[in-house]
Amino acid sequence: MKEKVAVGLSGGVDSSVSALLLKKAGYDVVGITMSIWGEQKELPKSTKNACYGPDEQEDIQEAQKICNQLQIPYQVFDCAKKYSEIVLENFKQEYLSGRTPNPCIWCNNLVKFGTLPTLAKESGLEFDKFATGHYARVEYDSSNSRYILKKAVDEKKDQSYFLYRLTQEQLSQVLFPLGELTKEQVRDIAKENSLHVHDKGESQDFYCGDYNDLLGVKPVQGNIVDKEGNILGTHNGIWNYTLGQRKGIGIAYKEPLYVVALDKCKNQVIVGTEQDTYSRSLIATDLSWIAFKKPESEFVAEAKIRSTHRQTPVKVNVLDDKTISVEFIESQKAVTTGQSIVLYDGDIVLGGGIIDNISG
Repeated sequence: MKEKVAVGLSGGVDSSVSALLLKKAGYDVVGITMSIWGEQKELPKSTKNACYGPDEQEDIQEAQKICNQLQIPYQVFDCAKKYSEIVLENFKQEYLSGRTPNPCIWCNNLVKFGTLPTLAKESGLEFDKFATGHYARVEYDSSNSRYILKKAVDEKKDQSYFLYRLTQEQLSQVLFPLGELTKEQVRDIAKENSLHVHDKGESQDFYCGDYNDLLGVKPVQGNIVDKEGNILGTHNGIWNYTLGQRKGIGIAYKEPLYVVALDKCKNQVIVGTEQDTYSRSLIATDLSWIAFKKPESEFVAEAKIRSTHRQTPVKVNVLDDKTISVEFIESQKAVTTGQSIVLYDGDIVLGGGIIDNISG
């Protein structure tokens, strides 16, 4: 009997080619999509291509067309409630606390690889594996009896940073058909097989509009100050700023100013020079480990503090089960609380956590 695979379809070229490749490989394939927009009709429509937006039905229609062409079944599952509870609530709480969250990380772990396949199975849909169009690889390490998450062959498209919170159970059941391919190869495959999404643009962000639409709060005026506390201007909410931000501060100064800290208690945006945006160490919490159940108390690795960040050498000290301190060999610019630090050994994802505190 053929192994059955449920493919998470977004209506884009990557997930479509994943379904195509799996069918060609002999799997019994079914397409599934998570509906997350819900009843957010009051939010404005935008031309920006994003994961979360009112254009969701158009993406669902695209996915349905792909499944019709591939002659595979297709179902849509309503994940809007869980998405709101998990992703949007975290997004709101973090921004209002002066931190900058990464919604894609929480969505992947808890909704896309959690709620979606769970709802699909609860509906009676049977499948052995769950696949997506992510650019990453999974291997089983028999010497350690663990599933290992690895970077994609295409470094420019690698999405392992967004997947570091996947559990061993999730990794044991997932397939990433695009892990060995480049984006150019994926588009070529789509074109050669007459998939109409072969030249479709990619989502640029998780939400199509202004983030204030999701926060649902009124402007709260406060002061923009320098590191000594001198008032340089005013702001309408600390959630409108992120660490390392240069544009949009709106203050004329003798040299460029950057956001270097956000003080929720004092409702202050603290600015400084570019040099002030560099940090040498951080504390991360809410840890998730992949390559081992529990790391050594001290180890060296490479780290990424953003998905587009180049891996940089670090020293890691495990403070307790929930906390690590990380020291960069070279100071890094715009280390941001609320974002994730992901640790690597070459192309192997060791694990990571949420950046909770930074220091010079």
